[in-house]
Order: sequence, then structure tokens, then C-alpha cells
Amino acid sequence: MSDETAAETLYSVTELAELLEVTPRTIRFYEQKDLISPQRAGKTRVYTHRDKARLQLILRGKRLGFSLAEIKEYLDLYEIDRTQQSQLHLLLTKVNKRIANLEAQQRDLQQTLSELYQVQEEAKQALSARMRTDSDAA
Repeated sequence: MSDETAAETLYSVTELAELLEVTPRTIRFYEQKDLISPQRAGKTRVYTHRDKARLQLILRGKRLGFSLAEIKEYLDLYEIDRTQQSQLHLLLTKVNKRIANLEAQQRDLQQTLSELYQVQEEAKQALSARMRTDSDAA
């Protein structure tokens, strides 16, 4: 399929859902949140290549932990600034913030795991000591 043909392709909600491995309900949800705006063919929603691309960005943003408000802000900037400079600056700022948050969570998790391993070892030693005491008494 050529780029031109792909750009002209229209998808039903079911086709697009299958293509992106989500449910039609997910797509309708993003439509309700004004993240995508499908065209209408009569009473049927039809999704364009642009809608597909926006949905891919939305899904990626969700996987990376961004809120719908952050994703919408990012997508809306494209409509305002076709050079994408504003969009890229925002993206960089949000990505840097997300990385910092995840690194902090990683440090917190590592500390918690270290403490849990310590408690686990202490519990094993206490249990082992009690078992020796019980066998000595018997």
C-alpha cells in the first residue's frame, strides 16, 4: 500500500480497534475526551489515517504513564504550531519530568526491597534459632 493510499484509507471503529489491538469502547472513550474526531459517513463513524496516528500517540502516551490531559495538550499543540517546535519543547519537558518521577520511584522501590530482604533474613534467622531451641529441648 502506497503512502497516498494509506492516507486515504478510512477505517470503521471495529477495523481500527483490531488494527491497534484495543476495544471499540476504548476508541469511543478517546473520542468522548476530544482526543480524536472521526468523520461521519451517514451515521457511521469513519476514522482516517490521521485518527489512527493520533490514537497511536495516545496509546503510547498512556503506556508511558502520561495523563489524558497531558496527551491532549501535546496533541493540541500540533494544531496550533505546524512546525512542531512548541510540541517538541512540551514533549521534552514532560518526558524529563516523567523520567525523574520514575527514577525516584525506582530508588524508593529499591530501598523498600532492601528493607524487605533484611526483614526476610531476620525472620529466617529467628525461625532457625527457635527450631534449634525446640529441638534442643526435646
